[in-house]
Amino acid sequence: MAISHALLEFIPSIFLGVPEEGTILSILPGHQLVLQGRGKEAVRLAAIGGFGGVLITVLLLPLFMMILPFLYGPIKPYIWILLLIVVIYMLVRLNNDIKSFLWSVALFLLSGIMGYIMLNTPISSNISLLCIFTGLFGVSTLLYSLSQSSFVPTQNRFHDLKIDGNIFRGIFAGGIAGTILGFLPGLGPAQGSLIAQELSGGGNTESDREGFLVAISGVNTSDTLFSLVLIFLIGNPRSGIAVYINNILENFDFAHLIFFVFTALTAVSLSLFLCLKLGDVVSNSIERINYKKLTWIVITFMSVLVIGFSLWYHVNILFIFIVYITAISLGLIPHYVGVNKSNLMGVLIVPAIVIYFNMI
Repeated sequence: MAISHALLEFIPSIFLGVPEEGTILSILPGHQLVLQGRGKEAVRLAAIGGFGGVLITVLLLPLFMMILPFLYGPIKPYIWILLLIVVIYMLVRLNNDIKSFLWSVALFLLSGIMGYIMLNTPISSNISLLCIFTGLFGVSTLLYSLSQSSFVPTQNRFHDLKIDGNIFRGIFAGGIAGTILGFLPGLGPAQGSLIAQELSGGGNTESDREGFLVAISGVNTSDTLFSLVLIFLIGNPRSGIAVYINNILENFDFAHLIFFVFTALTAVSLSLFLCLKLGDVVSNSIERINYKKLTWIVITFMSVLVIGFSLWYHVNILFIFIVYITAISLGLIPHYVGVNKSNLMGVLIVPAIVIYFNMI
């Protein structure tokens, strides 16, 4: 389920939350292709990247098994420094002027404070993270899309996908970035995408953007698999599904590792075909759907999930509502001030830095 989700989630992320064409230079490559009527091509690029990312992780697994168990112990006290280095590089790399840099720092710190407070409350981290991430990255993006009167243009029923050097470089970059992401706690797909962009040469040319989309998808799937692999390598799960697997297995041994690797290969192979089929269905039908109504349905569904799970776990609804509105408001700011939403990953990175700093 985790592997298939990592691949299939690109279909809604590509076709939902598309901004107006005037902001095309500041949006994700998948949205750029959709605005050009190349939604089918975008889905195929994501499918190739996700499939290739898992293959790269599996091929490099023997190397990780030789290095990581011996490397993790000595560098564990310094992980907070590595996280700081990645954060500083991200803030400098993604901003071209002092105004955007200051906004990015402010958003990073504010989201970090929110994450630290919520993860230190008696509320289950499951509910806290569901509420925060839905607001910061889900509902806020869709609300901004609605405010821009966005619509999905007619999609080309044919595609012109060519596998070239940029695609292969994107697959390799996504696989490597996903493993780095799985190893360093607190970093999310946004930071992994930045690493992948540097490795794939994600510039402004059309071919570079296509390679970047491949790399982003590879980050998702390879990170998912590698978070399971790390249970065996360092005994430390790095994702929700990895924590769950670690709890139900008393001893995660080499046999389990091989089992999960082959399960992941099977899952990503089946998901590849499913992704292509569902992508074609959505691409052919999205223009006939009331885009505004669909967006509101998704927003309502996500909000009901937050409230429903809060009630199920007997959480104070008023408190969760305030946090949810705050997260949505914070998630809207990057759209209006023109900075990258990856700065909001401070919600996890700041608590991780604090935890590892306290281990010294």
